[in-house]
Formats: sequence, structure tokens, C-alpha cells
Amino acid sequence: MKVNNGFRGFLKKRPRNSRKGDFGHVFILAGSRGLTGAAALCSNAAMRSGAGLVTLGIPVSLNPIMSRKLTEVMTASLPETDKVTVSLKAEKEILKKAGSSDAVVLGPGLSQYPETQKLINGLILKINKPMLLDADALNAISKNPDALKKIKTGYVVTPHEGEMARLINKGREYIKNNRLIVAKKFSRDYNAVVVLKGARTIVTAPNRDYYINNTGNPGMATAGSGDVLSGIIAGFLGQGLKVFDASVLGVYVHGLAGDLAAKDKGEIGLIAGDILENIPYAIKILIRADTRVAKGVRL
Repeated sequence: MKVNNGFRGFLKKRPRNSRKGDFGHVFILAGSRGLTGAAALCSNAAMRSGAGLVTLGIPVSLNPIMSRKLTEVMTASLPETDKVTVSLKAEKEILKKAGSSDAVVLGPGLSQYPETQKLINGLILKINKPMLLDADALNAISKNPDALKKIKTGYVVTPHEGEMARLINKGREYIKNNRLIVAKKFSRDYNAVVVLKGARTIVTAPNRDYYINNTGNPGMATAGSGDVLSGIIAGFLGQGLKVFDASVLGVYVHGLAGDLAAKDKGEIGLIAGDILENIPYAIKILIRADTRVAKGVRL
């Protein structure tokens, strides 16, 4: 099977004298009561994508749960609301954690609780590191997307068609029928890299570059798949890739990991954890061009 040769230069074999600090520190703000899985999938995906360090910011009472779910990921216990979501009181600590990181993720499983949404809208304008906005971060900014124009750092948004519909106040059918046009316009209007998720995910940039992905399969239409994608992209951002490059490589690896998982388990029973576990094998294919691993995989 042929693998896209254009991606092999993005990630390289590591020197023997490497240390974890050489490969970036990712800070992820994610999770709330009932939505700890999103936080765990995103955090582990960042680790599996090669980030040297990952810290997850989580409501304080959920920390014991996350400590059991996560082994390699560090956690930061944050002040919480009475609904067990991250509180406005956490802003100072979050900005401190974000400031000492190399890339930041906001959104997976944070909830749409009003206080938390207010917190997200404030953080978006104050964080000065490469940033990925997903899920509930997109829900927060959909009420005032013009705030995105004030972001001074490189960032990527990762909406599915429904989230994009809310961001631009159009129907989902319109998005479905005009995916490339919508993604390119959003990139230009908001100076953003856009990952418009779906079959043949589209990645666009403000300079009119765009990429249409050719990996992936219908089995990846499953809960948590997007959280894994966010973690993969964040892991690459933490290792120093530019936002567009990290996004393009991320969607390719995500789809390839899904194809490897489907080859082993089929599409119907595939879950997000299967994609997560195949990330290292997908990256191995790109670095070593070990196409034997991909034998029989539809690329």
C-alpha cells in the first residue's frame, strides 16, 4: 500500500540523547461531570502523538477519577462550579499552566455551563501559545465569533458540520454542500486554520492553502473520535510544528490509525480507543515507510 510520502519529513527519528523536554509540553483544559472520557482520550492522544509532557486541567473533584484513567498524563486540579465544571476562579492558574506550555487545547467535554463558557471566552483572548479550539470552546465562541479576530497567536478550530453551522449561523445542509468554500472563507475571515471534520476532512489556512484528507473510514463516526484528533494535533503542535502542518499531519495520522484499527476489528465495532491505540503504528509507517504494517489497509 502507498503511504503519502509528503508527510515523512514532518516527524523524524529521535536522537539517542533526547529528553522529554525536547518534545514539548501540551496543556489541555477539558472535562466536566459526565464528560471525563473526552478529557482522557484527548490527553492520551497527545501523549501517543509524541508530546514529551501533557498536563490536563480538570475540575478538582474529578481529579481522583482522572488519576485512575490516566497514568502518564499530569493533572492540575482546578476550582469548580457547583455543576462540577471549571470555574471562573480557575483563570489565573490556567493562564499560568498555559504560559509554561508549548501548545494549548480548550474544549473537549468542558460543558456548556454559562460560567465555564464565560471562562473559555476570556481565555481565548489571553492565551499566547499555539492553540486548538474544539467542542465546548466552539460552542462558547459561537455566540460571538468575531472575538476570534482578536486572537494574536496561531490557532486551529476543529468543528464538525453542526458546530460550523452554529459558528457561521447557517444550516447544516448548507455546510454539507459547501464544505471547502465554508472552510476557506472562515479561515480568511478569522485568520484561523480550520479543520472541518467529516468524510474527507478539509484543512484550510488563511493564506489559501488547503488539504483534503484521504485516510479514514465510516467506523470512525463514533463518540470520542474527535477528541482523539484534537489530542493528535496538539501533540504535533507541542513538538513545534506550525499550526497548518500539525493540523494536516494530525488528520492524516488520525485517519490512518482508524484504518489500521478497522483492518483489525472491522468498522462496526470500532471505538475511539481503537484509534488511540493505533496512533503509534500510523506514525511508524510515516517515519520508517514500513508499508508492511499497512498491508491491506485502504489508504
